[in-house]
Amino acid sequence: MANASVAPFTPLLASVVSTAASSRSPSSPPESISVVATPSKPLDNNHRHSVHKYCFLARRRDLLAGVSLSAILWKEPLSSLAREVEVGAYLPPSPADPSFVVFEATSKDTPALRAGNVQPYKFMLPPTWKQTRVANILSGNYCQPKCAEPWVEVKFEDEKQGKVQIVASPLVRLTNKPNATIEDIGSPEKLIASLGPFVTGNTFDPDELLEASVDKLGDQTYYKYELETPFALTGSHNLAKATAKGNTVILFVASANDKQWPVSQKILRAMLDSFQI
Repeated sequence: MANASVAPFTPLLASVVSTAASSRSPSSPPESISVVATPSKPLDNNHRHSVHKYCFLARRRDLLAGVSLSAILWKEPLSSLAREVEVGAYLPPSPADPSFVVFEATSKDTPALRAGNVQPYKFMLPPTWKQTRVANILSGNYCQPKCAEPWVEVKFEDEKQGKVQIVASPLVRLTNKPNATIEDIGSPEKLIASLGPFVTGNTFDPDELLEASVDKLGDQTYYKYELETPFALTGSHNLAKATAKGNTVILFVASANDKQWPVSQKILRAMLDSFQI
């Protein structure tokens, strides 16, 4: 998926600049400025040649350093960026409901999809929503193709209606059985006990689970949840839908706060129902 812009200052660039700055004393002049004492007698040709060569090498070194920093700047992972425009401007209408558009993930969208760790997924969302940035540390970009902990695939939100995100968890974190189905992992209650903190953004209490159900779509089984989470970072109302395929469990999470929930719960439930892998 196309991306809007590159972050103006990356953590990696910050560390490089910090290291360079710490290597100089506060009173030392910039390295690109040559400080030469006035000689007591005129310089001969050899000395002049040495001084000119030193200045040339210093300027060349500084130029190369600038090029290197620019390369670092432009290497910000594409997965950590997002379009700052409404999704209706670039996503197709949903055949099931033209008032929604469809996001269908491909290998261009996330590191895990490129690595083959996640199967393509899709879901509907209102055309006024926007895709938001996933921090690199949360995107799984640093650990693919073998991540030990869950990561965030994509995020979308609308200030008035709420937000959704796709969370992926390595199957080995939940079961030792290769290519396990979601039923192999356990009951809906057992799964949410393990993945609940990735729905809420902090902690999960079993008393926060209002409802759990099982859906079948072809040969794929999905666990669905409704949670009331007053202390959650994601929002006081959360809907979730999970399934397993390959070596990953995929979790769709729709969240809203108390102000958003009365007007958006119908929309969020439609988005939840539309999620499939």
